[in-house]
Amino acid sequence: MSMSTPGPERVPQSVKVDKTSGQGKPPAKAPAGKKPAGARGPAGKGPAGKGGGKGRKPIAPVKVAGSRNWGPIAVAGVVVLIAVGIIGYGVFAAVQGSRGWEDKVSEIAGVTNYREQKNAAIDARDHKEGAQTYVTSPPVGGAHNSAWQNCMGDVYDKPIANEHAVHSLEHGAVWVTYKEGLPADQVEKLKEKVQGKEFTLMSPYAGLDKNVSVQVWGYQLKVDDVNDSRIDQFIQDTRVVATMEPGAGCSSGITTTGPVQAAAPGGATMGN
Repeated sequence: MSMSTPGPERVPQSVKVDKTSGQGKPPAKAPAGKKPAGARGPAGKGPAGKGGGKGRKPIAPVKVAGSRNWGPIAVAGVVVLIAVGIIGYGVFAAVQGSRGWEDKVSEIAGVTNYREQKNAAIDARDHKEGAQTYVTSPPVGGAHNSAWQNCMGDVYDKPIANEHAVHSLEHGAVWVTYKEGLPADQVEKLKEKVQGKEFTLMSPYAGLDKNVSVQVWGYQLKVDDVNDSRIDQFIQDTRVVATMEPGAGCSSGITTTGPVQAAAPGGATMGN
């Protein structure tokens, strides 16, 4: 039996086995920053990056702003401050409105409160005819004539009788007096505060120790400057409300100037 001639010798082919073949292990990670050879760019475009063979261009991270948007916060803060201011003013106005006029006028710097002194000569309200003697100059209270000086914003260019002016104070008038010889322009400034304003009157006063003296019943303010804001404040806080006879008027009074005449017979009478 003849033996078959063996065919050409077969050379075993070498089979390339990758790192995962038959191993059951995942391939090792590529070194950081490197891409496997032949990696392609997005959408099938050849190797990523410049030069074809280099790695994909890193994607720049999106920066998230760490700071807050202060605009709305600032607006809210302003709104809160305004609200607090309005509420605060409302409370202040309510408190101020509840305070008596006596408290307000007593807080004006330089005001003398004669009511608190309880001086009988100042507190007296008797109606007595003729000239009277007063504790203060100008007087702020005391016995007086039965006729009052007209105080409907009257401006007198000569001194008036104390006895009539004090009766006007009793009715709630503010009496503005100024030193005789005060320059005309300063007199005009005072006149603007009085003329045409009910429950006020104005006149020069002999021997005044300050340029201006403003008084109501029991309160007095003396200053040298006709532009002193305390004058306006005093008038505002005391006019009418300082009355000792609520409801008494200022019209139909004496409009003459000069001292009173001698006392008429009959003695004193008690009046309102």
